[in-house]
Amino acid sequence: MAKVEMYCSGFCSYCVMAKRLFETKGIEYTEYRIDEKPELRPEMEQRSRQRTVPQIFINDHHVGGYTDLAQLDRNDELDIMLAGNS
Repeated sequence: MAKVEMYCSGFCSYCVMAKRLFETKGIEYTEYRIDEKPELRPEMEQRSRQRTVPQIFINDHHVGGYTDLAQLDRNDELDIMLAGNS
């Protein structure tokens, strides 16, 4: 099973859409709420080199945000990454 991590906040519509995509596909993920734990923001920025949420990682590979995640899904690449074949 792939390790899926997402840095997000509670009031971010793109975060909600990413969660919905994960749940629709039955993907388990670890959620890091930077609005509840702001001390995680520097870690997110260091790992992703980005300041916005969501920031998504699959097996420690930075996927990007929701738009990137959705593009991978549309291109049938997300399932391959989740299977660990990428």
